[in-house]
Amino acid sequence: MKISTKGRYGLTIVVELGSKFGEGPVPLRKIAEEQKLSEAYLEQLIPPLRNSGIVKSVRGAYGGYMLAKPPTEITAGDVIRILEGPIQVVEGLEGSDIPQQELWKRIGEAVRSVLDTTTIEDLMKSGEKDERDSYMFYI
Repeated sequence: MKISTKGRYGLTIVVELGSKFGEGPVPLRKIAEEQKLSEAYLEQLIPPLRNSGIVKSVRGAYGGYMLAKPPTEITAGDVIRILEGPIQVVEGLEGSDIPQQELWKRIGEAVRSVLDTTTIEDLMKSGEKDERDSYMFYI
C-alpha cells in the first residue's frame, strides 16, 4: 500500500485545520506557506474534503477553511479513503488462490484498523513541532 501525495497532503491540511479548530477559518495559502507546499495542489484536494463534510469553506476577506467537525471525530482513514479510495494493501487478491492471500488480508485489516482508530487529534498530539511551528508527521 502506498499513500500518494494526495493522501499525505490531505492529512496535512486536516491536521493543520484541526490545530486551529474553533479559531475560525484558515486560508489555504497559510497552510501552503507553513508547510512549503503548492497552494494550487492543495486547492485540488479541498473539494473532495468539503463534499464529504470534513471541511467547510468560509468566503470573504477573512475566509478560508475549517474543520466541519471536531478533530476527535475525524480519522486518518476518513481522509485517506476520500482522497485515495478504498484502503487495500495488495490489489487484485479477490478470488485468487495464492498461498499468502490470508497474510495480505490480515495486513490490510491491520492497516485499516490503525487508520480508522487514529483521529486527527491523535495526529496533532503525536506530531512534532518544527521550527516553523507547524505539524510534521509521518505515515
